[in-house]
Amino acid sequence: MQNKILQHIEQVIDLDLSEENEFLSILSEIRISKREFLIEPGQEVLSEFYVVSGCLEAYYLDESGNRHIIQFAVEDWWISDFEAFFSGKKSELFVEAIENSHLLEIQKSNLDTLYKRIPKFERFFRIKTTNAFVALRGRIMSALQKNNKQRYIEFCEQYPQIEQRVPNSHIANYLGIKPESLSRIRKEIL
Repeated sequence: MQNKILQHIEQVIDLDLSEENEFLSILSEIRISKREFLIEPGQEVLSEFYVVSGCLEAYYLDESGNRHIIQFAVEDWWISDFEAFFSGKKSELFVEAIENSHLLEIQKSNLDTLYKRIPKFERFFRIKTTNAFVALRGRIMSALQKNNKQRYIEFCEQYPQIEQRVPNSHIANYLGIKPESLSRIRKEIL
């Protein structure tokens, strides 16, 4: 577990042994069961989470009770209600386990201290945040420019590790299409 997150970090920054140990000392291990909530609306969000194993989704419910999936997260990804985490607002999202999941939690207060003590972590998390922003923009542009079939194919190519683990209705929701449309698209492709 510790090696996994260190490998993840060292894809971006180099750490010496004392920096690795300091980073590992501020992480907390969390295990949640399938269908258990990590975050719920109205909650203060003081942490972000690295996925060691499992699969989660972040979504919100509109006034009519319709689910709108914002993000999936599998191994080697980060998840939280990032708007609430960065802004200090209360959460508007649910973050729920799709599978039994093993996570590493880092609290914002510890992260802020880490940035001061080991500034290269600020670079690491800036790069991760930038990559997330670019991916979100790509998702928006795809929704504006591509048809449903193209978006589904793109999703499968970009996230092959998710497509087989998440219910089809959740993928359809993430893509903004009806489950019946996704079924037709999948039949066409096969």
